Amino acid sequence: MSTAPQVSDILSPEFATNPYAAYAAMREKEPLIWHEATQSYIISRYDDVERVFKDKQSEFTTDNYNWQLEPVHGKTILQLSGREHAVRRALVAPAFRGSDLQEKFLPVIERNSRELIDAFRHSGSADIVSDYATRFPVNVIADMLGLDKGDHARFHHWYTAVIAFLGNLSGDADVTAAGERTRVEFAEYMIPIIRERRDNLGDDLLSSLCAAEVDGVRMSDEDIKAFCSLLLAAGGETTDKAIASILANLLQHPAQLAAVREDRSLIAAAFAETLRYTPPVHMIMRQSATDVEVSGGTIPQGATVTCLIGAANRDERRYREPDRFDIFRDDLTTTSAFSAAADHLAFALGRHFCVGALLAKAEVETGVNQLLDAMPDLRLADGFDPREQGVFTRGPQSLPVRFTPVTG
Repeated sequence: MSTAPQVSDILSPEFATNPYAAYAAMREKEPLIWHEATQSYIISRYDDVERVFKDKQSEFTTDNYNWQLEPVHGKTILQLSGREHAVRRALVAPAFRGSDLQEKFLPVIERNSRELIDAFRHSGSADIVSDYATRFPVNVIADMLGLDKGDHARFHHWYTAVIAFLGNLSGDADVTAAGERTRVEFAEYMIPIIRERRDNLGDDLLSSLCAAEVDGVRMSDEDIKAFCSLLLAAGGETTDKAIASILANLLQHPAQLAAVREDRSLIAAAFAETLRYTPPVHMIMRQSATDVEVSGGTIPQGATVTCLIGAANRDERRYREPDRFDIFRDDLTTTSAFSAAADHLAFALGRHFCVGALLAKAEVETGVNQLLDAMPDLRLADGFDPREQGVFTRGPQSLPVRFTPVTG
């Protein structure tokens, strides 16, 4: 194991500019690194990250979320384990799959996407990130919960502060304080709404959470508030970056974009490949419950483990030509890409597999379909080269496009 790595530090400007070169060096030379600044062990190979996420031997916990998430969200479902986790997950999961998603929330997704596109489809130009991607998933979540979309600016501010807190690997005090402030502000906003909704149940997700019961267990006001906070941050930031990334990837690969334009069933494959190639979340932490042998050495009991999704998803031991974006690759299974059986790692795996994966898929498929319908000749602005930004979460900061405006 290395303690003085020969690769770019994950907090360095070089890493932020292009982590993929550093990831390749880590996988090859230093698959286990002790990182002093974050007090964590960094792993980068697919097999090691997959093992941590699946955790078949109960070698890892999510105790790290006690300090990583609880200060901004309160105690969330991610921190729970065993029966407590299973019951809480059973309370929230139905809204994110099957008939509820299709019948109740797909129309919400379609309407929100259409409203945003209608605002720029006549102009001939737009920035997919600022005009669409950053707004779409947050508007959807606000609508699903039955909240006032007029509060979008506040929701955006809150989720941005939370994501900055999670990605605050260097420990900036102002970022920490802003994240902790968000927990207070969101609770002051949300708890009265939850109490009012309990007395006046409707057809929205918040009402479903208030009424849900499994084995005699119901969610407390604090449980619901923490879940809504997590949903806003996780569902906003990640889907926002996923939409920007899938479009950036397709726009830079015109033949594949043409194929998707012709056969929309390929959007799912393009999304799966985007999750592998440019995942919205590049690292997730866990804590070791025992000494664990991985490539490169031993992780001691009680240590924080930084799992580099962005590195594992490009492991040449798992994927052929991993640095090539290819929606037709045969070593990535689209049919299972949005379930706990996925063979990419962008949604994690195992019992903490992302509960919102199918919601994200519905949003991305709806968004890409509607954008291509509204702008058949969608193309990058002349001379623009999309650049990703971010370390903990990552995606294009801007994606200016041009198209023939719709008249009439």
